[in-house]
Amino acid sequence: MPYYGFDMYYLILVLPCVLLAFWAQYKVNATFSKYSQVYSRQHLTGAQAAQAVLRAGGATGVRIERISGHLTDHFDPRDNVIRLSDGVYGSTSVASIGVAAHEAGHAVQYATGYAPMKLRAAIIPATNIGSTLAMPLILIGLVFSFGTLITVGIAFFSLSTVFQLVTLPVELNASGRALEAIRSSRLLYDDEYPLAKKTLWAAAMTYVAALAVSLAQLLRLILIFGGRGRRDD
Repeated sequence: MPYYGFDMYYLILVLPCVLLAFWAQYKVNATFSKYSQVYSRQHLTGAQAAQAVLRAGGATGVRIERISGHLTDHFDPRDNVIRLSDGVYGSTSVASIGVAAHEAGHAVQYATGYAPMKLRAAIIPATNIGSTLAMPLILIGLVFSFGTLITVGIAFFSLSTVFQLVTLPVELNASGRALEAIRSSRLLYDDEYPLAKKTLWAAAMTYVAALAVSLAQLLRLILIFGGRGRRDD
């Protein structure tokens, strides 16, 4: 199928995944908003929940800081710090406890040497370079009919797909660790626990969707340009 800027491969492969990504982002925002109005009867804040998960997982020396923004929560392994957004850090909602526990789960992964976490950190530099150079290389290869550049560009793009593939189990495992710590440490009552779980699995769907988009884009590039790379050299 020839390439004219917009093609059926995008319509068939990529667009459904993009729509899935939009739905997943809507779902996580809606779920967090809903359960951020349900407050824990133990009055545990997000920061306190994160600290409890760290203790349960044996992770020490991890700082917990407040950061501005909405759902900007993350764990930074370079500084060994959990940064919780304004709506999570001091909130006692079941959604905030779930999100904070998830980020603490990442800190526990890092402290225990969880292999996929280490792999993801190791490939970040290559992924950043690949995502920056992929499309320019493909375009230059097309302009000058240099198939090798097209092939290299596709290979560079595939690094971002590998990153998404590694990220998914890292995120799922962090949520699993968080939920186990919430249950074993009794951070939430039994009727509150499923609400935190729904919040975390809604967030997990965003990573499933991101992987789907990346895989679809990679397959599209291969179908459009893969054969051309072999013909032009």
